[in-house]
Amino acid sequence: MSRPQGSLNAFSLGAFTAGVGVLLGAFGAHALSALPSANLAWWHTGTQYLFIAAFGIMLYGLFERTPLALRSPAVMLAIGALLFSGSLFALALGAPRWLGMITPLGGVAMIVGFAWMGWRALRAGSADS
Repeated sequence: MSRPQGSLNAFSLGAFTAGVGVLLGAFGAHALSALPSANLAWWHTGTQYLFIAAFGIMLYGLFERTPLALRSPAVMLAIGALLFSGSLFALALGAPRWLGMITPLGGVAMIVGFAWMGWRALRAGSADS
């Protein structure tokens, strides 16, 4: 079954997210080198977790070929990456410290996304037997 042309699937979302990770990693390494080391560490951690989510989304996309649904582990990973990495990027650039309260919510969303992906894989495996 083919997907509608132009529809976004999980693999393409993950690939775009990984590309943004490369862009932001390079930006942090070159344009933000004057920031304090704690801020650079936040930026580095944000980039690292953005890649983790991107590769998780791509992995999910290898097995789930349907158009991206709002209720999917890939979307949960993307939301988690946005909240987790986005809040760390904002903190690195000088956002108010209270924004750091969002970071754990993004981490939880990514944990849920990976757990959900694992659950779906278990269920698919038991359906095959």
